[in-house]
Amino acid sequence: MSEAKFNKAVEVVQNLPKDGPIKPTQDDQLFFYKYYKQATIGDVNTARPGMLDFTGKAKWDAWNSVKGVSKEEAWAKYVEKLLEILKAAGDEGKTYVEQIEAA
Repeated sequence: MSEAKFNKAVEVVQNLPKDGPIKPTQDDQLFFYKYYKQATIGDVNTARPGMLDFTGKAKWDAWNSVKGVSKEEAWAKYVEKLLEILKAAGDEGKTYVEQIEAA
């Protein structure tokens, strides 16, 4: 998996229309978050948020769950998951799939 494909996939995820036909679930979004952070920063490097920060804790726990994963493996997991979601979307996802595969 190349960094170029990963960067293209990140661009696609960040630019999916909020009200568009392709809507990653909350679990999908956490999946993208944890592998993005692992790919770009490495192992979690912050303290776990406090009890009342439910979103922050969920994100931190997700990221911490992939501790030790290499940058290259994180790229691959991120891209594979996005391609799976896009392919399941049929025609709506086809253009995005082609953009990522061409990167």
